[in-house]
Amino acid sequence: MELSSINLILVGVEDNFKFKGRRRILALELEKKGITDNKILDSIKNIPRHLFVDPGLSEQAYLDKALPIENNQTISQPFTVALQTQLLDLNEGYKVLEIGTGSGYQTSILNHLKLDIYTIERNHNLFRTTTKLFNKLKIFPKKFVYGDGYNGLKDDSPFDGIIVTAGSPIVPKKLLSQLKVGGKMIIPIGVETQTMTRITRVGESEFKKETYGNFRFVPMLENKDCLLYTSDAADE
Repeated sequence: MELSSINLILVGVEDNFKFKGRRRILALELEKKGITDNKILDSIKNIPRHLFVDPGLSEQAYLDKALPIENNQTISQPFTVALQTQLLDLNEGYKVLEIGTGSGYQTSILNHLKLDIYTIERNHNLFRTTTKLFNKLKIFPKKFVYGDGYNGLKDDSPFDGIIVTAGSPIVPKKLLSQLKVGGKMIIPIGVETQTMTRITRVGESEFKKETYGNFRFVPMLENKDCLLYTSDAADE
């Protein structure tokens, strides 16, 4: 779903030809770097990344680099977002679990691809901010919860795909168990530097692992005592 100008005005930042032109240029850059899925490139052209960063950074929003967001988190560089999405290799209507909602840019790309999105954010302030932005932009995941991403969402599993947007030192077993047979998990594994990894569940207890280069992510924190509740509680 393309975001309308009315929705953009609601958050106080109107889209314009300058930003639209920069998105087209960014999509061309990503294509040259190996993003071949035209639906993903179309999402990059349509989703206004400047709405998902601090207004003071809007002029940098269409550079292919990570940018800081609140609570010492980051919004991943567009190439990373596009690559993780491409590695998922999912079709419209497939069910995907996102670990680490952040400011919601990756979620909005998945939404534009018409996937059924379940997403978890462990930082309460960021959860509240992103909930309000989603409401204003009319982005409605199937479920958006505040909680510990290492636990996933067992009651909503299994998933066709799981995408992890923070660096994990291990492969969380609970997340593996929530994949469908044939499903794929995209996860950066490592401490200081992470290796982008795709894990495909090829049987009930059999998994195939592929790697796609090194990246740097904020750490995926474990063992946080997060109260799990839906975004309906965000404004309480």
